[in-house]
Amino acid sequence: MKISLIIPTLNAGSQIEPLLSRISTQHVKPYETIVIDSSSEDATVEIAQRFNAKTIIIPRETFNHGGTRNLAAGEAGGDVLVFMTQDALPFDNRFLGNLTAPLAEHDIAGAYGRHIPRHDASPPEIFARQFNYPESSVIKSMSDLSACGIKTFFFSNVCSAVKREIFFKVGMFPERVRANEDMLLAAKIILNGYRIAYAPHAMVIHSHTYSLFRLFTRYYNIGASLKSNKWVLKYARSEGEGLRFLEEEFRFLLNRQQYAWIPYIFLEALAKYAGYRIGLIAG
Repeated sequence: MKISLIIPTLNAGSQIEPLLSRISTQHVKPYETIVIDSSSEDATVEIAQRFNAKTIIIPRETFNHGGTRNLAAGEAGGDVLVFMTQDALPFDNRFLGNLTAPLAEHDIAGAYGRHIPRHDASPPEIFARQFNYPESSVIKSMSDLSACGIKTFFFSNVCSAVKREIFFKVGMFPERVRANEDMLLAAKIILNGYRIAYAPHAMVIHSHTYSLFRLFTRYYNIGASLKSNKWVLKYARSEGEGLRFLEEEFRFLLNRQQYAWIPYIFLEALAKYAGYRIGLIAG
């Protein structure tokens, strides 16, 4: 496979060097690395060029989660597109090989990897990574929709791979969306009859420290993105999935005797739910 690695960046000077350094040591190396930068004010572009990355600079105000990645994909020469974010760090030198290996099967169009929390991640972040990115692999297709609903389309551009031909065939990422461009692409892939693999051995170190306001904003953007793509909502059972998440998170904290975090996770759940519902209505 000829792998085109695509990384959108903004002021990634402290992150891009360790990321590209680990990419350079991969057992399976990319054919090319494309850094599409939103007019950074630091040394992001210069560092990327030192690693021989192809750099594309766009005006910051034109950045869009779907459109910017589509622009970079249009410049790619590989037959597999690997998408990463600037804050994800490959766990080992087998990451790229493990991520793209499932695509050897003709009807598997995409794959995504596992997120490992950072060393300083909070207990809720650790749980979220374990809940969404388990140790066991899975291949998802249309046959999973009745049991899993919208969860069938779960996908992550933090580390994902898509066959280039199918990426363009299904219409690329939706443009002008605030979030969820990865899930919406996965939905189009699966609804076109292809399969998507979760590759847990393709690991990146990646987690967040979000304030409650940032969580509200993030879930508002998710709701707004789904509002503008209502076709996917007929598969949605998001509230039920959210309740299952909260129940298992509660048990996770109890088992670890981290009782002080329990009030916080209920506030967190409220911020997520309120943001999502308001975005779905008013976004």
